[in-house]
Amino acid sequence: MATAALALPQRRAEARPLFVATIFAGSFLLFLMQPMVARMALPRLGGTPAVWNSAMLVYQALLLAGYSYAHLLARFALRRQALVHVIFLLLAALWLPLGLRGFSLPADASPLIWVPWLLLSSVGPLFFVVSAQAPLLQRWAAAQFGNRNPYALYIASNLGSFGGLVAYPLVVEPLLPLAWQSMSWSIGYAVLIAIVAACGYFLHLQSLPTEFSKGQTVESSSGNAGAPLNLSQRLLWIALAAVPSGMILAVTTHLTTDIIAMPLIWVIPLGLYLLSFSIAFSSRDRLARVVGWALPLILIVAGAMGGSGQYFSMGPSIAADLLLLFGTSIALHHRLYRLRPDPAHLTDFYLCMSAGGVLGGLFCGLIAPAIFDSLYEFPILVVAAALLMPMRADARPLTARQRRWMTAGGILLSCFAGGMLFFTPSLALKAAVLVALALLARAALAHRILFAALVALLLLGLGGWTNIAMSMTGDTRTRSYFGIYTVSNSGNARMLMHGTTTHGFQLLAKGLETYPTSYYAPKSGVGIAMQATPAMFGTGARIGAVGLGAGTLACYAKPDQDWRFYEIDPAIVGIARNPKQFTFLSRCLPHADIAVGDARLTLAHEPNASHDLLVIDAFSSDSIPMHLLTREAIANYGRVLSSQGLLLFHISNRYVDLRPVLAAAALDGGWSAAVRNYDPAPRDAEDYRVSHSIWVAFAKSPGRLRQLTGYDPTLEWTALQPKPGFKPWTDDYGSILPLLHRP
Repeated sequence: MATAALALPQRRAEARPLFVATIFAGSFLLFLMQPMVARMALPRLGGTPAVWNSAMLVYQALLLAGYSYAHLLARFALRRQALVHVIFLLLAALWLPLGLRGFSLPADASPLIWVPWLLLSSVGPLFFVVSAQAPLLQRWAAAQFGNRNPYALYIASNLGSFGGLVAYPLVVEPLLPLAWQSMSWSIGYAVLIAIVAACGYFLHLQSLPTEFSKGQTVESSSGNAGAPLNLSQRLLWIALAAVPSGMILAVTTHLTTDIIAMPLIWVIPLGLYLLSFSIAFSSRDRLARVVGWALPLILIVAGAMGGSGQYFSMGPSIAADLLLLFGTSIALHHRLYRLRPDPAHLTDFYLCMSAGGVLGGLFCGLIAPAIFDSLYEFPILVVAAALLMPMRADARPLTARQRRWMTAGGILLSCFAGGMLFFTPSLALKAAVLVALALLARAALAHRILFAALVALLLLGLGGWTNIAMSMTGDTRTRSYFGIYTVSNSGNARMLMHGTTTHGFQLLAKGLETYPTSYYAPKSGVGIAMQATPAMFGTGARIGAVGLGAGTLACYAKPDQDWRFYEIDPAIVGIARNPKQFTFLSRCLPHADIAVGDARLTLAHEPNASHDLLVIDAFSSDSIPMHLLTREAIANYGRVLSSQGLLLFHISNRYVDLRPVLAAAALDGGWSAAVRNYDPAPRDAEDYRVSHSIWVAFAKSPGRLRQLTGYDPTLEWTALQPKPGFKPWTDDYGSILPLLHRP
């Protein structure tokens, strides 16, 4: 008996690292699966907003289902839970190797129907059962280790999620083709089954009662073991989880559209969000308490910078956005952790957390783009964080009279700073007024609602009133699931902006309204090709252009030519067709044929040899649609081109050099290729709004390419040089990581 009594604690000590490793491995595989499946789906489903919104809803539904499954399973004895979960893991293994089912989609497939069906049938069971790992294993650990706090194991879960998130773009995607990625994930899943079964075996060995209801005690945050939960507790958990979840998307959108249009930057906000759990759920919570104490200042300074709708310099703006997200996530998640229930309700707690995460994602990912024309979800979340922040013990309470005077003063200061009263204040006066408003907010820390209201007034005074006025003007700004587009006048031109990226200029001077500006100047690569088209293909040339923008290319159209545009975003089509905004289409090609949807999917249904010239113009922003540059995609472009056809790629980009991709593709596909790197004269750039551009021309016929490059001997084209060792992108393999460079 004595020997057995001594042996049991030793087995428990040996088991704890196994439980930690199992929780880590499940989360790692889950966050490795999401980008991997997205990469697999891109060539087949395209990149339309309906596709990605539908995919997001599928993942969120599966995550909720997994947490619900863990919550329901927790009603059974622990050994039975382990047996059932291992059986479910084995059944889900029937869907290995990881990948999409082989059926093809019809040409008129609706993403709202086909995307959920494809993902659910392909990876649904795997995602469902793995998503249940974290809450289920923590409950097992609560029983296995007695009075040890199981919530701390959530740190391992989020470190695993962070590891999977970082590993895919930095290690897995650059090194392995999709087939190997799938096989490696499948091997990892087999290991996961084995270690989950090992955890179940340790549960079977223990001699303690296997259910919390049989007297087992576990550390509780409240000291009220097993106390029943009420609706207000659950709603507060949901709210505390929803705000940081929504802020990930709001900050990512703000970073990638208004501050820096750089690929892979979305990894940083999501990584900070995941790391926040590791700090907030730690039993050593000094850092989390410090962040909670500092959160009001973070909301006043960083929240005002990001939520005001104003643009500050790049460095401070990036720092403010990331500090706001990280600080808010740590503080609210730590408050969530401090409100955790007895471990008997652990799965209920995580189910509410999951529901909050879903609501935050839905609000920022689907609802906000549909109802707002600007990034209004950002200030809404800042104010929500102010309402939910931990209370500070050192805050001085205010009398009712003081609160009324502070409210009235805040409204007056906000309206004055925003130019809503009699005149627009000078910059120095506005700054002084905003500082006074910030000090008022600082003085109201003892009252959440008043503090949140003063933060909201600060955001309005800094730029919110101007932003709202712009929204009320009608056609100035348009929002879609791809971003926020603003049409405004700038000197002698009207411009179309997507955040910090220019998508088109139109000159306003009489007689110059149809002059090709921006990347499409007459001396650019595409300008030369358009001018040479009648000589190369005759008067009835068939021209296709992927990417519409403001419609600038339409002004190269000749009367007998057959043109077709391919545009993924219906909002851009509406802007280009609206003569009150841009008149390129109405003046030059009033009945333009525009196919809305992902260009690769649309072109796949075009007849063979249906184009003489095909322009691919989709690579000048932060999002690099890799599926438009793979071997398979370029082969399809070759199919729709005539034998003497010409293919042009626009690859101007501040952060990515796509020349090695196209050089490898040309060599692989037997294309002749040349590049035109155009730097306009400073006077032309100023007077005609023409921009630096890089265009690459492909032709199956070397003679056709020579005809293009020799059209104007004064305009230089150079050979496209391959990068040693660089392989062409395929639907199975490709990474932008080796192509990133400093601007």
